[in-house]
Amino acid sequence: MITPDGVDTVALLLIALHAVVGTIAIVLISANRRPSTAVAWLLVIVFIPYLGALVFFLIGLSRLPRNRRDKQQHVNALILERTEGLHRVGNSDQWPAWLRSVVTLNENLGALPMVGGNRIELIDDYQGCFDAMILEIDQATRYVHVEFYILVHDDSTAPFFDALARAVDRGVTVRVLSDHVSGFMNPHRRHTRTVLEQLGAEYHAMLPLRPWRGQWQRPDLRNHRKLVVVDGHTGFTGSQNMIEAGYHQSKSSKLDLHWHELMVRLEGPAVRELEAVFVTDWFSESGELLPLDTTPVVISEAPGLLDAQILPSGPSFENDNNLKLYVALIHKAERRISITSPYFVPEESTLLAIISAAARGLDVELFVSEIGDQVLVHHAQRSYYEALLRAGVKIHLYASPTVLHAKHFTIDDDVAVIGSSNMDIRSFSLNMEVSVMIQGAAFVRRVRAIEDGYRTNSRQLALQDWVGRPAREKVLDNLARLTSSLQ
Repeated sequence: MITPDGVDTVALLLIALHAVVGTIAIVLISANRRPSTAVAWLLVIVFIPYLGALVFFLIGLSRLPRNRRDKQQHVNALILERTEGLHRVGNSDQWPAWLRSVVTLNENLGALPMVGGNRIELIDDYQGCFDAMILEIDQATRYVHVEFYILVHDDSTAPFFDALARAVDRGVTVRVLSDHVSGFMNPHRRHTRTVLEQLGAEYHAMLPLRPWRGQWQRPDLRNHRKLVVVDGHTGFTGSQNMIEAGYHQSKSSKLDLHWHELMVRLEGPAVRELEAVFVTDWFSESGELLPLDTTPVVISEAPGLLDAQILPSGPSFENDNNLKLYVALIHKAERRISITSPYFVPEESTLLAIISAAARGLDVELFVSEIGDQVLVHHAQRSYYEALLRAGVKIHLYASPTVLHAKHFTIDDDVAVIGSSNMDIRSFSLNMEVSVMIQGAAFVRRVRAIEDGYRTNSRQLALQDWVGRPAREKVLDNLARLTSSLQ
């Protein structure tokens, strides 16, 4: 039986322990962390003793283990050696004056140069993207590299896996990466692995959580990239995962959600820069460093070719690469900004840049889904609409039941960025992403034509209607926004 004095002693010990944990947390949290994020974590630890500290030590550290970051730096050094002088290949004389500094920023962050001589095709048809990939795989003679956040063998994707099998039968090497945790969050995980084994692909899970093998990092640091490279000649990247368009939503759901995506098909020097991203991820997961393409780049003089720059980002880097790119471009814009992001939960500098652009008199528009597939993120996203509307940003809600999952934006008539990255805190700091920045007025017009289609299928949100929404919705939105700072 514990005496009253014993109870007091235990209470004092718990208070002292809490003070020690809080002090340690203050030191760890305040180091190289945004003030708003640090304050949010400190409040959690103070008001939820012990449990808050446990949660922080589990998901509060946003960098990958040192050995993974060392691998990234090693490949970066090899890329820089290989690409010496490559930045001079292209059409820099046609760039807007402000673009050169952004290109330099990207190269310093991600080690990949802006290169010319690329043919780039937009693909916004879900099944059409699979068909285009299959066509290229069926022509492969050396290798096929596949990397997807979500990789599921189902009725829609089976022809893609069949194409991989045909490639292996021809003697083509097929290497496949997919995110480890996403495999448990989507159906057919074991079946998909079995299919890959049976067809003879080399497979590794990305960012595996297997502590018994020494494979551990913050659980919600994920590899969110989507890319396919065939023979170093053709590449695909963008927002689309390898899964059927409805993402296997419950048959009992009345929403019948389906996803709309945007991908790019690349030919030219930018493909080998995209492949460098795969090489890095393969090295991180397998320990095998594949050779980087070091053949001299020959640029065609054919009309219609574009300059493009691949930008990888994520917790293997020391900087929030995509955040810096997006903010820099928004500040550089002089006339128009169009943003498409399914999950729009911006951190402070992004939100300020967008609001400032609207205040500068620019035509700023945001395309988001009317309905969200992730409840907490969707409500957090909605909490930003009022500030944007008051600043003059036009918000277009893409009609349900389609989830507008495409991720891209355009700046003036000069630059488009397309990739896997949402404009949210998770994509900026926690996910490994890949984007491609493309310069060229004709290409931007093609992206704008797709945005025109979004606008036709959307309703524009009015400030008066938004501020008059039910109070319970406002409460949910604002509460959800608070959780977005715990990164």
